[in-house]
Amino acid sequence: QVQLVESGGGLVQAGGSLRLACAASGRTFSTYTMGWFRQAPGKEREFVGGISWRGATYSTDSVKGRFTISRDNAKNTVYLQMNSLKPEDTAVYYCAAVQKRSIALVTLPRDYDYWGQGTQVTVSS
Repeated sequence: QVQLVESGGGLVQAGGSLRLACAASGRTFSTYTMGWFRQAPGKEREFVGGISWRGATYSTDSVKGRFTISRDNAKNTVYLQMNSLKPEDTAVYYCAAVQKRSIALVTLPRDYDYWGQGTQVTVSS
């Protein structure tokens, strides 16, 4: 069982930056592939990017070059660094975990076993 807690959300102006963190419980964090998703009001939850248990990263074209994903296994934490934020990035951001999967193959919510509660990111224009 893995428990995930996101933090770092907030209100930021367009062009600004935020860093989200997702802290995981348990001693097997290093064996989990971690994904970041977001969900805007009235829209489906969508994959933003993630990092595999081996450290490979993958992100969608809409955030490529602006968002960076990293992990610190010693701290059981995965990060989403978001730069050059746009109003369309406004959403609730979730982290999710699944064990030992290639990140490029787990881009749907149903691919993940564990979820955090989400953190709100609001980008004003």
